[in-house]
Amino acid sequence: MCGIVGGIAQRNVVPILIEGLKRLEYRGYDSAGLAVVHDNDIYRKRELGKVIGLEALIEADPIAGYLGIAHTRWATHGKPSTANAHPHVSRDKIAVVHNGIIENHEHLRESQTSNGYVFTSETDTETIVHEIHHARETTDSLLAAVKKTVQKLEGAFALGIMSADEPDTLIACRKGSPLVIGVGFGEYFIASDVAALLPVTQRFIFLEEGDIAKITIKELLIYDADDQLVKRPIKQSQLTADAVDKGEYRHYMLKEIYEQPFAISQTLEGRFINNRLLENSFGHNAAEVFDNIKSVQILACGTSYHSGLVARYWFEKIARVPCNIEVASEFRYRSPVLSPDTLIVTISQSGETADTLAALQEAKKLGAKYSIAICNVPESSLVRESDLVLMTRAGPEIGVASTKAFTTQLVTLMMLVMAVGRRFELTEEMEQKITSELFSLPKKIEQVLQLDEEIKILSQQFAEKQHSLFLGRGTHYPIAMEGALKLKEISYIHAEAYPAGELKHGPLALIDVDMPVIVVAPNDSLLEKLKSNMQEVAARGGQLIVFMDETLASESDKNIQIVKVPQVGNEISPMVYTIPLQLLSYHVAVLKGTDVDQPRNLAKSVTVE
Repeated sequence: MCGIVGGIAQRNVVPILIEGLKRLEYRGYDSAGLAVVHDNDIYRKRELGKVIGLEALIEADPIAGYLGIAHTRWATHGKPSTANAHPHVSRDKIAVVHNGIIENHEHLRESQTSNGYVFTSETDTETIVHEIHHARETTDSLLAAVKKTVQKLEGAFALGIMSADEPDTLIACRKGSPLVIGVGFGEYFIASDVAALLPVTQRFIFLEEGDIAKITIKELLIYDADDQLVKRPIKQSQLTADAVDKGEYRHYMLKEIYEQPFAISQTLEGRFINNRLLENSFGHNAAEVFDNIKSVQILACGTSYHSGLVARYWFEKIARVPCNIEVASEFRYRSPVLSPDTLIVTISQSGETADTLAALQEAKKLGAKYSIAICNVPESSLVRESDLVLMTRAGPEIGVASTKAFTTQLVTLMMLVMAVGRRFELTEEMEQKITSELFSLPKKIEQVLQLDEEIKILSQQFAEKQHSLFLGRGTHYPIAMEGALKLKEISYIHAEAYPAGELKHGPLALIDVDMPVIVVAPNDSLLEKLKSNMQEVAARGGQLIVFMDETLASESDKNIQIVKVPQVGNEISPMVYTIPLQLLSYHVAVLKGTDVDQPRNLAKSVTVE
């Protein structure tokens, strides 16, 4: 969630740190701060609110240095405030930035208070910096003090650490939270995301679980969890600095909505030969794994959970494979029962979602032998911990409200259904049909995007609304859920989704002229049932907005407004019908004047439990 940037160079790192923080703003934060070492002193600036406020503070009272760390904070322990903002400093000697949560911070705080340390914040992070300072008094270096300290920390952390007494050393370490080292020419940088460092390097080292790195201008030393010196490979990123720019679009979210045809083309590229899915796309031993599974368990959170809900329908209807899905944050706390021949499917855009990672680890403890990650970040923790991987190839997604990550997840999940389904009841004829539909998908989405102006006009009806209801059936119930999530997270309108057949079991009590009801209505086997549900709403004065297959005969009236969606095959229709819901939520949020790309209280990558 929070963002870390740090660097050691033979030039002033402050502008680099500020630019890095700006490139991490999409992650969500409430305050920003920066510290440098100069002439054996630590100089620090912190500001509540946006990075631009911190930048103005530094312009008014400049600081500079060759060694520095910076941070954007998303509050966990302690309210958003300048005092709680990072970096945290102990007795003007040690400075720390931290992503994650220290679970034993209360015990550490008590011990440190008894040792004379005075706390200036409510954060768990401040216990880290005091512990390092205390350890430094009995060790011969900052590195030794950090190694001693991390043994006492319980929880998850990525840390950037520096000392006024060692102005040539930057320490980085990770446990449960991602951290990368950017390799320059005669300089090194650290960050929680490669996007922060793209203006200065495209060469990265991805620290592994338990790694501690000592970084100087002249050398980089990495110690693993067993305190052994190790070499980690340098990887060349294919991303460029302008890959995370908005370009001609007003917001990242709108740009990413329009990038979906290309993103899906990238997802499909090279994974089929002669219209047949290549199983080695999932990994060299994928066929062996798929031959041995008898059921599927999907674990995910948020938008990724919704893509998994769609996949559950596909696994059982198309492939005839038993499939369960669970919110990852609940899975490991309910004593689940798994058979060893269950395929664990984890879904995460970032690959660093803490709850999903923990659920995968729990599944392994319970004896699950096979796992696959559906992910957008090749070097992420989830990818490294899974047996098989299928990358979504969505490209950088900056907007907090996920769009192209969601649709590419659906495409990759359908590919997984096809691969597994070959062992069960998926016929070759059906596989060919689905393959053909997948390759038609980019053009279909381009057609849907032409509804943008119509949906923009429609969004004006939400200007004074506070509540809304989304309805769908079958695979489109999760699409309704995703539509409701999008609307609530960026426009702050209360929205919830129901399977349409549940209307009479409670939600009908909410229906009135002030409650827009958004319906997803493809031309499938449940359409007639759905029409009956819509009449239940109209009969009670409810205002319906219906996204409906263009081939269906229908007329709008005072209670029902129809938006015609291009005809599409049932198997891929969830990917198509989610697009107008994305556009609707976007235009409503713009109308409401909210921060579309960085909605309040939310973070892009949820790396804490």
